[in-house]
Amino acid sequence: MTSGGLDLSTTTVLLLVVAGFTAGWIDAVVGGGGLVQLPALLLVPGISPVQALATNKLAGIMGTSVAAVTFYRRVGPDLRTAAPMAVCAFGGAVGGAALASRIPAELFTPIILVVLIGVAVWTVARPALGTTSRLRWEGNRHRVTAAAVGLAIGAYDGLLGPGTGTFLVISLVGLLGYAFLPASAIAKIVNFATNAGALVFFVPHGAVLWTLGLVVGAANLCGGYLGARMAVARGSGFVRGVFIVVVSVLIVRLAWQVLAG
Repeated sequence: MTSGGLDLSTTTVLLLVVAGFTAGWIDAVVGGGGLVQLPALLLVPGISPVQALATNKLAGIMGTSVAAVTFYRRVGPDLRTAAPMAVCAFGGAVGGAALASRIPAELFTPIILVVLIGVAVWTVARPALGTTSRLRWEGNRHRVTAAAVGLAIGAYDGLLGPGTGTFLVISLVGLLGYAFLPASAIAKIVNFATNAGALVFFVPHGAVLWTLGLVVGAANLCGGYLGARMAVARGSGFVRGVFIVVVSVLIVRLAWQVLAG
């Protein structure tokens, strides 16, 4: 297969399809699929980091769209939270994408690693966290907090990406007070907005490898549909368990990155 001037072997394409499906499933359940999909794209011979990030966004938005629709129909996420969060996340992602080629990821990795370790310890130490929704604030304070979280995480997603859904879920659970299942449902809507915001910048700059992105995106979409249905069927306990696993894997990956670098 040829995409953006890159010649890809059948084996490479098949591996990327598997990575896309896996990433879609992880993203739909709890977020963090970028830790599978983006590194896989970066292994493509001849691809630049910006092309990999842009193509990852195209594939990711296909999966998050079907997951968001599935969650919306079956869970009914709180749009009072999702709407301001998604709007601000969109703007943050546009700004983050504009900086993606200017700021080295190495500056952020150690900080993200420390935050994730704290999140993992906090989640494991509080088994009741996220079992039921108990919102901490109402009205404008709730909406302003949601918008601020959306702006910050949206900027991170446009700039780097991996772990965005995970950060959204833990913010919705730990800061705003949602249970894991409705938090994951809201996170899908916001993650769709961050992917769209990043693409607003990347597409006019010709960074997206369309053929590759659509192939990986089709696999991501299938994984996203399956993951969303499983999350809805099994509830917040299942989502919490997957969350802990994904955070642990992300910690190991980032720790290796820091040590190797």
